Amino acid sequence: MRKIFSLLFMTTFLFVSCSDDGEVGPQGPEGPPGEDGVNGLGYTFEQTVDFDYLEDANQYSVIIDIPDDVATINPDADAVLVYRLEILEDENGNDLDGWSLIPQNFFLEEGTIQYVYNHTVGDVEIIIDGNYNLSNLDSGFTDGQTFRIVVVPSDTFASSEVDPANMEAVLKAFQLKTKK
Repeated sequence: MRKIFSLLFMTTFLFVSCSDDGEVGPQGPEGPPGEDGVNGLGYTFEQTVDFDYLEDANQYSVIIDIPDDVATINPDADAVLVYRLEILEDENGNDLDGWSLIPQNFFLEEGTIQYVYNHTVGDVEIIIDGNYNLSNLDSGFTDGQTFRIVVVPSDTFASSEVDPANMEAVLKAFQLKTKK
């Protein structure tokens, strides 16, 4: 019984002696540095372009510079997605913007063409490649083409369940606004 009484007394004394009324002691040592957090920032911009035909490569190409006031691509931490605008019609004949993630294929009478892209930290190159002579490719594929470039942190993107083929879902998930 004495042991229980002593244990109860010590426990009560321990809780009563802890209070906020005393002086604050010195600050302890700084902890080890942690990993840098993900800033979660992404950005998007769009541009309308005309492609140049590269005869020696038999392909069309255009380089889109990333605007200085937007940011630069971090090749170790960013995912770059490129969407091509296609004007669609609803059931009432009204125009709708349709955005398709590239690469995008078109199967034509002459053969197949494909929009593909690559990027550096300062620009995005979009290429039209094909399996036939593209020198006479219809200008509907090469002139006045609008592309939207979306850059998101790849670790944030990889951990999300967003379908990259759905541009609106990507923009909404990362709360991005388009800069024209």
